[in-house]
Amino acid sequence: MTPAAAPTSFDLISVFIHADWIVKLVMIGLALASLWSWTIILDKLFRFRALNGEADRFEDEVASGKSLEEVAQAAGEQPAHALPRMLQAALKEWRDTRTRGQATEGQLAFLVQRIDRTLDTIIARETSRVETGLGGLAIVATASPFVGLFGTVWGIMQSFQSIAIQKNTSLAIVAPSIAEALFATAIGLVAAIPAYIFYNAFSTAAARFAGRLEGFADDLSTAIQRRLSERA
Repeated sequence: MTPAAAPTSFDLISVFIHADWIVKLVMIGLALASLWSWTIILDKLFRFRALNGEADRFEDEVASGKSLEEVAQAAGEQPAHALPRMLQAALKEWRDTRTRGQATEGQLAFLVQRIDRTLDTIIARETSRVETGLGGLAIVATASPFVGLFGTVWGIMQSFQSIAIQKNTSLAIVAPSIAEALFATAIGLVAAIPAYIFYNAFSTAAARFAGRLEGFADDLSTAIQRRLSERA
């Protein structure tokens, strides 16, 4: 096997150019994985900021003293955010019950259950939507170090083969090949560490946002039940 030519310097470009082709494939794959994870990270950063900002504005609108019907109407016919969709869905069930006339106590209890199920469905869909992409971050965070380690092991094996062929254990011969091998592990860690950090951060943010939706659903259900008791 022909030994790899030793790089004239230890800068990243030279190390990559003189690396074994398997190690090069590992480096390229890890670089693409890192780019993919950063795409998810930036998307989630802006998405969570927008979702929480819009939720703040909507909650302020609800707390402003306006009626729920006015707030729901101001949100438009097909709002993108989950909170106004939850409000509109609950009010729709309420209006449907009112149009049927006087309802029995059992029908009113069924109405509350139906509203709760509708709100739970919206919460589940929204939670699933905000968690989209977290699986990709988890894959990058867990797999990248092992992929980089594979590249390092392969590169070191090639280094030992070159030493055996050249019958020369000089540090000047060994060091470049070892550097090429270790570079794969370094790239793996560079890809994994941000993915791991932001995966945990976004998982916490998603759980907090889901809790915010559930809290709004509880308040909305309480408001509907209060209306039903007043009507009764």
